[in-house]
Amino acid sequence: MFAFALLLAAAPAPLPQQEGETVTVRAPLPAAPQTPATLVAEPVAMMIATFDSNGDAMVDRAELEEGVRRSFEAIDTAKTGKLRYLAFSDWAKRFLGDQHALPSPYEVDRNDDDAVTLDELEDHFSRLFARYDRDGDHLVSRAELLTYRTMPVDAQGPTAGRRPPKKEDARKPDRGDGRGKDGKRGGRDTPPPDADAPEAERAR
Repeated sequence: MFAFALLLAAAPAPLPQQEGETVTVRAPLPAAPQTPATLVAEPVAMMIATFDSNGDAMVDRAELEEGVRRSFEAIDTAKTGKLRYLAFSDWAKRFLGDQHALPSPYEVDRNDDDAVTLDELEDHFSRLFARYDRDGDHLVSRAELLTYRTMPVDAQGPTAGRRPPKKEDARKPDRGDGRGKDGKRGGRDTPPPDADAPEAERAR
């Protein structure tokens, strides 16, 4: 307790605020909207970039094969030599970022036995490597892994040519009774049930 009192006594006293001085507390700035990207990388391209083991920003075929093998073995923990489609979804989610990202198991599974082997996965990545290796030097650079977009894209897809929403659509919220914004049920013009009609007739 005595040592704590000494620490308090040794601590510098806060400077007194001058009279009339204004203290401004700045809040974090709001995030700026992202400009639609025209240079992007496919999920499989990002994965290939991680296979660069020597840090030269290039991936050769030896690094490719080693990276594919490590990813396969990380999911095939039972050492079966195969990834069923459910396990392949786990592989895609971990290494591609989403279980629905390409390549799909249907294009990798060459013999249609509902499973992906290491040979099939390496064969598919070998063909991907040849596609990305545009200059044919047997190396894939970061520039070769980029894809050029020809139009801006946001979360809803391509923005070019998209029709803006109608004003009347914005004013008519969903009724919540199974009808659309225009009051129609099932896409057809159905009049509301007559309140004075018998119950059985109203239930039709």
